[in-house]
Amino acid sequence: MENTLLNVSSDLQTFINKFEPNKFKVMAKGIEVRGINNLHSNILEAKSIIERLELKLIVSHNAEMLSYKGIEVNNI
Repeated sequence: MENTLLNVSSDLQTFINKFEPNKFKVMAKGIEVRGINNLHSNILEAKSIIERLELKLIVSHNAEMLSYKGIEVNNI
């Protein structure tokens, strides 16, 4: 996805390049990824990318995010 990200950490930019989300919103501490069809497998994939590349990021998800099929990926 072509996005101009001005205030995003290098770890977060690396994650975006590898995960290639269709829709995401830049937030103060990370990004919010929306419109994920298979939420469970995408959460596992996101965590795998973070672990494999040793990025200083965490994936969070709660019941409210379920309504818009989203997750958050935040800087530690």
